[in-house]
Amino acid sequence: MAFAWPALPSPGAAWRARWRRWWWQRLTRTDSLTLTQRNVYILPTRAGWMLALTLMVLLVASINYQLNLGYALTFLLAGSAVAGMHVCHGTLRGLGLHLTTPQEHFARTFSEFGIKLVNARGSPRLAIGVAAQSGDGPPAAYAYCDLQAGSTQEMPVGWTPPTRGWHDLPMVTAETRFPLGTFRVWTYWRPATRVLVYPAPESPAPALPSAQATQGSEPAAPQASRERGEIDGVRPYERGDGLRQIAWRKSASALAAGVGELTSRHRDEARQGTLWLDWADAHGAPGGDRAARLCAWVITAHKLDLRYGLRVPGREVAPSSGDAHRRACLEALALC
Repeated sequence: MAFAWPALPSPGAAWRARWRRWWWQRLTRTDSLTLTQRNVYILPTRAGWMLALTLMVLLVASINYQLNLGYALTFLLAGSAVAGMHVCHGTLRGLGLHLTTPQEHFARTFSEFGIKLVNARGSPRLAIGVAAQSGDGPPAAYAYCDLQAGSTQEMPVGWTPPTRGWHDLPMVTAETRFPLGTFRVWTYWRPATRVLVYPAPESPAPALPSAQATQGSEPAAPQASRERGEIDGVRPYERGDGLRQIAWRKSASALAAGVGELTSRHRDEARQGTLWLDWADAHGAPGGDRAARLCAWVITAHKLDLRYGLRVPGREVAPSSGDAHRRACLEALALC
């Protein structure tokens, strides 16, 4: 029977990880950052170290064989490397980084937040990459862009929130290896904004629970509907009707013929009742994650433009509809 020893982390790797975390904790959190000599770092790349070794061999060979052309080639390449180092460092120095308003984030789902790059100088900045730095591992894939003189550009940065609730945005790293690739210039930036991560919706979304009739409501009389002009499920447009409630096909036909106006679909709230999304009704969700099932129900009810309410432990969201109500329900699920 073969026995395999467990892989143990090397002492050097553990020390580097501790030092890196200590260094990152010293960075000030801010939503805007201007890069200067104090927060821009530079080191040779593997290609840069190979170039240095090659220059060393050329220099030794030129000295040994008294080759004037060898001296010229060696110092020409060395001068190009030094000039490339200056250009590479200047590509990031003076660059402005600004966090834009974060969008919605769902747990365990790839999402993005935007970073605005500002180039205030009169020359372009080329091959600038940005990525999220999560944990001690390498950063995610870089997104590269070129900034023209005096221009701004918004770059998306992707990350995957682990759980629902309040989270700090991940640290962002920006780098460039322009123009020769012999040096890597980079910086670290910790945004100060915290985002509320919603639960990951269950997929595929389960069927919605049955609606409950609102207490004290009775079906509207058909005659009253006719008097208001509600024929074939539509009625004249009223201020406050949502975009999903407008009957666009009927409205377009009537407006094109010049004999009508905007019409809206009639929704008899008393007849339809109120849809309650209750924590107790979400039993049987995969893994026991009731928040995921309720999140899927909230998204589905919003797409169908239904009037719905939400009950979770310690909180109740009154029945309503619209984007603000959807956001309030998702926030309640994120904090339950």
